[in-house]
Amino acid sequence: MTWMIVADSSCELRSLPAPAPETGFATVPLKIRVADREFVDNAALDVAVMMAEMRNYNGASTTACPSPEEWAEKFLLGDNIIAVTISSNLSGSYNSAMIAKEMVLESHPDKNIYVLDSLSTGGEMALAIRKANELIGEGLAFEDVVKELEVYYAPRQVLFALSCFDNLVKNGRLNRVVGFVAGKMGMRIVGRGSDDGKLEMLHKTRGETRTLAFILEEMDRRGYQGTPVVISHCFNENAAQLLRHGIETKWPGADVTILPCSGLTSFYAQDGGIIVGY
Repeated sequence: MTWMIVADSSCELRSLPAPAPETGFATVPLKIRVADREFVDNAALDVAVMMAEMRNYNGASTTACPSPEEWAEKFLLGDNIIAVTISSNLSGSYNSAMIAKEMVLESHPDKNIYVLDSLSTGGEMALAIRKANELIGEGLAFEDVVKELEVYYAPRQVLFALSCFDNLVKNGRLNRVVGFVAGKMGMRIVGRGSDDGKLEMLHKTRGETRTLAFILEEMDRRGYQGTPVVISHCFNENAAQLLRHGIETKWPGADVTILPCSGLTSFYAQDGGIIVGY
C-alpha cells in the first residue's frame, strides 16, 4: 500500500525530508491576488516580488483556496492519504479537500482518505506532516496512523507576532481600529490561534526584544515543555534565530526548526512577522 501526505501550501514545506518507505508528499497551492495579478503559492513563487506588489497596491489583496480538483489530483497518487489543511475558519481549503475526498472515494472506494483541519497554519501544519510521516514509518495501519496523529495534534498551539497588519484589517481578520492604532503607534501585536482556529490578539508590545520575550513567556504560561517547534518568518531571519536561541536556552534539548513563510503565510504575517507552532 502506498501513502501520500498532502497539504495546502500554507504548511511552509515544499518537500518532506526523509519520507517513510512508499510515502509521497505533495502540496496544493493557494493563490494570492494583488490588483489584477495572481500569485500561485508554489515552489516557483518569488515571495519578495509578491510582497513588493502588495506594498505598492492601495486596494485589498485577496486569497483563494485550492479547488477540489487540485486536491483530488493528489489524492489519486496513493492508496492511503493523509491531508492537512489550513484552519477552516481562515480559508475554504478544508471544505475543498472534503469535497475532493468524496469525489475520489466515489470512483475509488478502496482508497483511505483522512483530512485534518489543522485549525491553524504554518508550523503547526508542518509538525502534523512530520508526525504523520513518522507514524507511517513505524508501519502502523491507516486507522492507527489517524488515531495517533489526532492524539499528537490535539495539544498543539500557535503564536504569532506581527508588525504590519494591513492585510489582516482589509480582509476582516483584525479589528480596523485596533490595527490602525497599533500601526500609528509603531506597536507589534502578539496573538494566538484560538481553539476554533481563529486569530486571537493577546498583547501589544514595542520593539523586537520585548516581543520575543513575551512569546517565550506565553509559551511557558501555556505549558510548553520542550516539544518540537517550527518558527516561520517573513523576511525576519534574525528574529527567528533569536527566538530559537531563547527557546533552546529556556528548554535545553528542544528541537527548533526555522522556515521561511510561504506565499500565503507571508500574505498575513507580512514583512517582519513570525509564526511559532509547537
